[in-house]
Amino acid sequence: QVQLVESGGGLVQAGGSLRLSCVASGRAFSTYAMAWFRQAPGKEREFAAAISWSALNTNYADSVKGRFTISRPNAKNTVYLQMNTLKPEDTAVYYCATGPTWYLTNPTDFSSWGQGTQVTVSS
Repeated sequence: QVQLVESGGGLVQAGGSLRLSCVASGRAFSTYAMAWFRQAPGKEREFAAAISWSALNTNYADSVKGRFTISRPNAKNTVYLQMNTLKPEDTAVYYCATGPTWYLTNPTDFSSWGQGTQVTVSS
């Protein structure tokens, strides 16, 4: 089990960019796949992006593909979500999570969660 703390959310205009960070601590952090989920007001939590423990495999939701990039630099306990060309529909609370494999997208498959960081995209 790991502890996750997100940061980097904020208010940005449509077309702008933000980079979210997730700092992990605890035992065996590098053995977990990492993912970002988001939850908009009145909607269920949905998958956005994931990365394998090796950082060699990634998976993206169709809604963010080509705009968002998840990364997991070597020798760092931090996972990033670079968000470019942001749209108002990207507005949500973004959560970092850990799971057993990089290709899973159901939030029930993820064991540890951060507190979330708010991303608001204005039109």
